[in-house]
Amino acid sequence: MGIFSRMTDIINSNINAILDKAEDPDKIIRMVIQEMEDTLVEVRSSAAKTIADQKDVKRRLKKLDTVQRDWEKKAELAISKSRDDLAKGALVEKAKVADMAENLGEELAHLEEALNRHEDDVIKLEAKLREAKAKKATLQARVKTVSNQVRVRRNLYDNRIQDAFERFDKVESRLDRMEGEAESYDLGKGQTLAEEIGALEAGEEIESELAALKARVAAPEAATKKPAAKKATK
Repeated sequence: MGIFSRMTDIINSNINAILDKAEDPDKIIRMVIQEMEDTLVEVRSSAAKTIADQKDVKRRLKKLDTVQRDWEKKAELAISKSRDDLAKGALVEKAKVADMAENLGEELAHLEEALNRHEDDVIKLEAKLREAKAKKATLQARVKTVSNQVRVRRNLYDNRIQDAFERFDKVESRLDRMEGEAESYDLGKGQTLAEEIGALEAGEEIESELAALKARVAAPEAATKKPAAKKATK
């Protein structure tokens, strides 16, 4: 399983656990970034170990190369002394060391491939981490907006608010009944014929009283104006 597949499984598992608990989505964002940072540390640590293993293998290869040259010199010495048997023995030992060196060479190649993969993983992870951090502010703003919307919707459709409006309706209905009861007392209380005629008579009395009042007010004014008119004739 690749490092990204493992990281994705871990992140998805943690996100699902958080969602199951109905926790704040902002926590998911922080968790994803933290998971990526932790994975990056893990990859770098693995790469560091691979580099250390490479150095160890190269050091062992260097020693084996020295050992092979030593056995070869020993074989040459044995030949010079006409000891072919010893020369063959030295060459056999040299061959054994060569086999060990070949195996270490293959191990070194595998380590180089692993280091290349680690390097690719680090590059990809760092790019993803930069992208995640760049999106963090935007995602957090969206989380805040959505949270506010959820809170408003929750309050809007809360049964307590619905119950309150139902109580308002009951109060209005009660007021309607009380107003209807008050208005019912005025029903059938229109003026009778006698009351209407009495109202007319009262109106005539008021008109007569008004005319008499006007006459009394006008009398002194007329008396004042009459002498002034005779003087003007002379």
